[in-house]
Amino acid sequence: MNSYELLYILNNELADEAKEAVIEKLNAVVTANGGTVDNVDKWGTRRLAYPINYKNEGYYVLVNFTAPATLPDELERVMRITDAVVRFMIVKR
Repeated sequence: MNSYELLYILNNELADEAKEAVIEKLNAVVTANGGTVDNVDKWGTRRLAYPINYKNEGYYVLVNFTAPATLPDELERVMRITDAVVRFMIVKR
């Protein structure tokens, strides 16, 4: 089991309930594939360094999790098809 850090930016125009639903969905992907979510840190709304899709702000979320080596690929696949996720980055700790 490896330790990973995931930082992703959600579309800030989503309702609070929709943001929570996406966060829970991504956490469920981790746990369903044999991983454990260690910590979820919601940074909240922050200004982007440059406009992305004509938007200047995003909702940042940092997740620390432990998982098998195959999980980051599956998590990346799910985030690519989720419209609410603007950008993401997974790094091995």
